[in-house]
Amino acid sequence: MENDFHTIQLQKSNGIANVMLNRPEKHNALNPEMISELTAVFEMLDSQNEIRLVILSGNGPSFSAGADLQYMKEISGFGYEENLHDAQKLARLFDTVKNCTLPVVVVLHGAVYGGANGLAAACDIVLAHEDTIFAFSEVKLGITPATISPFVIARCGEAAARELMMTGRKFSAEEAYRFLLVNQMFSDERKEECVTGIVNQLLSSAPQALKACKTLIRTVVHLQGHKEELTKFTTKQIADRRASEEGQEGFAAFFAKRKPNWML
Repeated sequence: MENDFHTIQLQKSNGIANVMLNRPEKHNALNPEMISELTAVFEMLDSQNEIRLVILSGNGPSFSAGADLQYMKEISGFGYEENLHDAQKLARLFDTVKNCTLPVVVVLHGAVYGGANGLAAACDIVLAHEDTIFAFSEVKLGITPATISPFVIARCGEAAARELMMTGRKFSAEEAYRFLLVNQMFSDERKEECVTGIVNQLLSSAPQALKACKTLIRTVVHLQGHKEELTKFTTKQIADRRASEEGQEGFAAFFAKRKPNWML
């Protein structure tokens, strides 16, 4: 399966799945095949017990310059139903990435335009080269960043989204960091240190606890304003995790001053 893709590359090693956008000559622009393959690979990885985290990146000069030009030409001739079906495929991709039970780290560089911002925002941890350029350029084409908006606004909030989406201007990695679209920036010299640092932190955490933590965050956000349901969910999760095999091993390792078995 690792070699069955045309627009992406997949490599798996030591519990890490590296997914790389692989249309470098097109700046990894999104087209229907890439959207379909990315959705398929995240669905596949989510069911593989030996995989503990996913690193998403792009081959060539850019992470992704947004929608492919030929794809955009085709879209411009679509009717309403075709447009709706196409948008649903893109939304499914972002949902699949965001709802992946595994931690997903994305490494950005070059251009991150349009829909590529939705893909990045759907990931858990966003790392970006200090020279990365971002843009929500949809309004310049007479459209809106509708499909990506729930994922982007969940990251940067309404105020930042109003400025960035309504102006459609290009902005730097430093601004993206300030707007909370990026967790950490790195230089050429610090890229490996930055990525490895995050990966090692994730691998030192209990695998099932990480999955439960993603569920916790997503559910707490969803249940805001529903205090009784929220309290019921959070108290049950902590009780479940304390009694779990990982929880028991984690406590035992802590008191014995040794590494837990998922780190051995």
